[in-house]
Amino acid sequence: MSPPGATALIAEDEPLLAMSLQAELAILWPELRVLAQVGHGEAAVAQALALRPDLVFLDIRMPGLGGIEAAQAIGEDWPDDQNLPLLVFVTAYDQYALQAFEHAAIDYVLKPVRPDRLAKTCARLQAVLAARDAAHAPDSIESALGQLRSLLAATGIAAPAAPPLTVIQASVGATIHMVPIADVLYFEASDKYIRVMTAAREYLIRISLRQLLAQLDPRIYWQIHRGTVVRSDAVAAALRDESGRVQLKLRERPELLSVSRLYAHLFKPM
Repeated sequence: MSPPGATALIAEDEPLLAMSLQAELAILWPELRVLAQVGHGEAAVAQALALRPDLVFLDIRMPGLGGIEAAQAIGEDWPDDQNLPLLVFVTAYDQYALQAFEHAAIDYVLKPVRPDRLAKTCARLQAVLAARDAAHAPDSIESALGQLRSLLAATGIAAPAAPPLTVIQASVGATIHMVPIADVLYFEASDKYIRVMTAAREYLIRISLRQLLAQLDPRIYWQIHRGTVVRSDAVAAALRDESGRVQLKLRERPELLSVSRLYAHLFKPM
């Protein structure tokens, strides 16, 4: 039986495809209410957090944030006491991406959307929502976040591996500063730049965090938020508040760094 009152958000940058998907959903799942259609990743995050839909259909490739980055942002900022929305990725055929979705147990549909395949997806989504309603309690958020972690780490989603960085070349005016990677305490995304923070000063470099991560040793540099990467041995302590949120105290800088729920599992006692 279809769960009553289920709601959805569609994030797709091709209007005709978005309208086609909504039309097929109206046939296959008449009770489903599509709350909004949006055309880029930032709007998908904003509308998901504002409208709190049960389902979010995310196009993999959209202007600004892609579907996976948008899912990461939604997962990080979603209220602790509510079920995360069920995620369905809409994508052109890509063998590695599909393997990643299957590995993470996250649903997907291929472009152009086939009614028979979408019908199977709707049936699975209805079953999960019905089980949630029967339990009368939120699912384990940690389980849903685990799916997102698996997806973010899966082959084909991350940027291709690149030679490891040993020096950051940061331009300041007419001077290029050669900053040893071992001096960097953390990186923080800021608009179109990355802030490179050492104990003594800050530099700006123009590169995406995704590209940067592919050149960092994950054993040393840990992503702790969708926009922040910290050198693990620069952390003096992990402070957990009453709500379970984690902040990091650094050895050589005064500011605290916030850890999102997606990465809080990295900081547990041995």
